Amino acid sequence: MIAARSSRRLRRSSVGVLAMALAFVLAPAGVARAADGVPVPPNTGLTDDGAGTVSAADKDFVIKVRLAGLWEIPAGNMAQEKSDDENLRKFSKSISEQHVILDKFDIAVAKKLGIELPNVPNNDQQGWLDEMAAAKTSKQFDQIYVDRLRAAHGKIFPAIGTIRASTRNDSVRKLAQQANQFVMTHMTLLESSGIVDYGALPTAAAPAVTGKGPVPVDNAMLAAASSSGGVPGVSTSVILLVLAGALVAGVVTTMRIFRRGS
Repeated sequence: MIAARSSRRLRRSSVGVLAMALAFVLAPAGVARAADGVPVPPNTGLTDDGAGTVSAADKDFVIKVRLAGLWEIPAGNMAQEKSDDENLRKFSKSISEQHVILDKFDIAVAKKLGIELPNVPNNDQQGWLDEMAAAKTSKQFDQIYVDRLRAAHGKIFPAIGTIRASTRNDSVRKLAQQANQFVMTHMTLLESSGIVDYGALPTAAAPAVTGKGPVPVDNAMLAAASSSGGVPGVSTSVILLVLAGALVAGVVTTMRIFRRGS
């Protein structure tokens, strides 16, 4: 009696498992949806031991992060005095405060790796600060502030990506990831002003060969993906049927084994 009941329960359970498995296999793939707000990459696996070769590009990057804070912090402070736009005063204060935090990260990495950092802005940055200081009206100041900072962030943004992807040093890698999150936030804040002169921003260089890039492109793979979302030369429906058949066979075999045992 007990064995018979166990066998019936197993059959019912197996049928349920089979139904759920088939539903999973045959269900259409869902669309991934981004959460509201700005996603923050997890720091899982990122170390900060100063381990790994430090390239000339790495050193230049650490110096540039320091330079960014040396002029953007006083620019934000100036905005509190010269701008009449409440939104601009608010986000410029946030940008300055965030650069203070990023500057601390940068100084710690530089100390760890023996990189000498500057203590004053470079000539271009000082010139931008002078432009802001010379602005006669709030509106003029706002335009200079937004355009200069947006252009500067746009220049360092691709440089951060290059360092994040290529550096051999773990501390520089972590700093690049942190800087990326700050810079993306700052560009978005600046664009919230609604006065960015996008036409004055530099355009991306045209690709040498259209359709080619760092990721190899396989025409057969592209054709298969666009037509069936599957593997080149193999129909998606065939794959699903094979998987479903394997699941059915597994459940039937299990039921037979337990019948013999009962």
